Amino acid sequence: MTIEVLKPSKGRVYLDNNATTPPLKVISDHISGWLEAWGNPSSIHWSGRGPKTILRETREALADALICHPLELVFTSGGSESNNLILRGTYEHYLRLGRAPHQIHFISTTIEHPSVTKTLEVLESLGAKVTKIKVDREGAFDWNSFEESFTLDTVLVSIMLANNETGTLLPINKITKYAHGKGVRVHTDAVQGLGKISLNLQKLEVDYASFSAHKFHALKGIGWIYVKKNSPLCSQISGGGQERHRRGGTENILAIRSIQEIVPYLKKVGEVFPKIQELRNYFESQVRQEIIDIQVTAEVNPRIPNTSSLVVKGIDGETLLMRLDLAGFAVSTGAACSSGSPEPSPVLLSMGLSRVEAQSSLRVTLGWENTKEEIDAFIEALKSIVVHLRGLKNKLSDKSKIDFTVS
Repeated sequence: MTIEVLKPSKGRVYLDNNATTPPLKVISDHISGWLEAWGNPSSIHWSGRGPKTILRETREALADALICHPLELVFTSGGSESNNLILRGTYEHYLRLGRAPHQIHFISTTIEHPSVTKTLEVLESLGAKVTKIKVDREGAFDWNSFEESFTLDTVLVSIMLANNETGTLLPINKITKYAHGKGVRVHTDAVQGLGKISLNLQKLEVDYASFSAHKFHALKGIGWIYVKKNSPLCSQISGGGQERHRRGGTENILAIRSIQEIVPYLKKVGEVFPKIQELRNYFESQVRQEIIDIQVTAEVNPRIPNTSSLVVKGIDGETLLMRLDLAGFAVSTGAACSSGSPEPSPVLLSMGLSRVEAQSSLRVTLGWENTKEEIDAFIEALKSIVVHLRGLKNKLSDKSKIDFTVS
């Protein structure tokens, strides 16, 4: 199944699809017309009817694609708000039930998105307990530690579906079955799964899931959460009764309308999955043939099909990134939310990579629209830049060894 998106200017190749994706061209073509539905969907007069229809139709289309009930979906501003809403909302729910903060225990991992890790740190500062399960260098989940981490106070397991940096898939079905056996609900940050793997919320069996529309060719500023029927959730935005009192604030109708355009593609992910994985595997095979001392992080464990996390030995990742940018290629060294930080990726460090390895990382994430020709051009540019940078490093190293002693 082909997909038509807004393309970068000639000579540029976009390979950073885990950060964001280019909008569908159809969204660009029709967005001005959608602005005609400018009313408030909470209004009962004529101006609110169009927006209210958009809200209902989008919710129903998404529910049909993800296999859930429309009223189990709550629109938010994106993945970060979604994760915050579920974690903070769970904490507040148990406070209202009369638990003391230290009697509220969360289980997560060391490789979560910052919107999960930072929120859990805040809840810890308020007295909550948090256990983080490690994931090894190859992306394997420490199952024994997970089983041992449950206590009588455990209220929620929050573990991502797929890691945004390495692409590693976590065993959410197995995790959910075990947690439910302990009477504990499960949340998964499913942001990186959207458009990359087939998603069936009934089969996934989680109680909560987070999504962000701009990760799959819709507009930014819109996301949603799945809240399974009868799962508690305390709104974190006071003042409005929107989204059945679960998320206050007038809905972003323009961005919500854009979601309708990605739904047909969500239903075809299973057909496209093999093509993207084949291109990713081709890239990893070719790049190792062409460039020495390159490692693929977590390649032996299941991954989403579009993601390659590389360690390019002897090269600073930020320097490599800037050189590739000048050559017209958009990639990253890790999570977009951490861009600009001088520190190496906490995810890679937690997996057991050294600081030097983590600082030599490069993340390449494909989209439906990428081609073999673009990958070949990227490998050629990458090889040229790596050879040049390693040559410069060797020259500097040789100069530092010159003996200036006067005999």
